[in-house]
Amino acid sequence: MVVYAVQYLAITVLAALMLYVLGKYGKGEVEWGDLLFWETLLVGLLIVALFPVEIANFIRNLLGLGRGLDALFVVAIGLAYLLVFKTYLAVDRAEREITELTRKIAIELEEMREKIEELERKLDGK
Repeated sequence: MVVYAVQYLAITVLAALMLYVLGKYGKGEVEWGDLLFWETLLVGLLIVALFPVEIANFIRNLLGLGRGLDALFVVAIGLAYLLVFKTYLAVDRAEREITELTRKIAIELEEMREKIEELERKLDGK
């Protein structure tokens, strides 16, 4: 197996990314599920970087495509769609939480305003 300069670069970058994600997890900035997702994805990319031709040919044969590079592009596009969907779900969840918190704060502020008005009436009545 001949390893080219671009493979060394890819392996180095992927190893650095794996360490970066582990560091983020160690600091508590990344949850366990996200750590597992990203590390699995990065290990998969590392395997592709180590054996690009073999994997491309396997995927090409599996999908019935003409060239190995086409197969890698199809898989990469599929992964990109999965990442976009995961991001969409996270944004949607954050929007829902913001809406819920805004409602709770508005209700609590209204209750506080009513209590203040009630106290002012009591003080004015004395």
